[in-house]
Amino acid sequence: MIELDNLAYSYGGGELLSEISLRLAPGSFHFLTGPSGAGKTTFLKLCYGALVPTSGDVTLFGQDVRSMGRNDMALMRRRIGVVHQDCQFLDHLPLVENIALPLMVSGRDVAAEAQNLDDLIAWCGLSHRKHALPPELSGGERQRAALARAVIMSPEVILADEPTGNVDWEMSQRLLQLLVELNKMGKTVMIATHDLALIRAAKSRVQTRVLRIANRRLHLAGADL
Repeated sequence: MIELDNLAYSYGGGELLSEISLRLAPGSFHFLTGPSGAGKTTFLKLCYGALVPTSGDVTLFGQDVRSMGRNDMALMRRRIGVVHQDCQFLDHLPLVENIALPLMVSGRDVAAEAQNLDDLIAWCGLSHRKHALPPELSGGERQRAALARAVIMSPEVILADEPTGNVDWEMSQRLLQLLVELNKMGKTVMIATHDLALIRAAKSRVQTRVLRIANRRLHLAGADL
């Protein structure tokens, strides 16, 4: 689904990532860890085509990112749901409209999707907050809303950048469980996190592979996590 072949990425005159190769298979579950500044967010951006590698190749669903035009990339990104670190909501719109934004942008009939939208909001435990504005939400509610928005188009791959970074342990477990359930529905999931306790908690729930970025390269983490 996503293949990285010997890619490197440089920024500001220095190489941030180097000699990275990875294949995300359908239905797989990955964690991506590493120290702050190691390049986890950059790595995820390369995985969904927001950045183009300095060298090497990124292939999304069989297409090289360098060969994609704007329309091709827009269609491709509907197949990849991204949960950003900062959530990026429009504060003047209620929660339900923020979650529905990908439907509007893609030209889908939001009214026809109303039941699916309500079901998704309920699944994330946000029915009682659907008309609240983003500034009125707690950190956990914002993160669940970000996940709902990322999956509203039923993507095949979900990339989550520190989805539990600003919530307490109980809420992090709830978010983890939602991502595990999505994986059991056949979605490919990758979570970037520095929280090793979260990774340990996941290992009893789902078969997962743990990757670590260190010294610009991608490594398979050991069993000591």
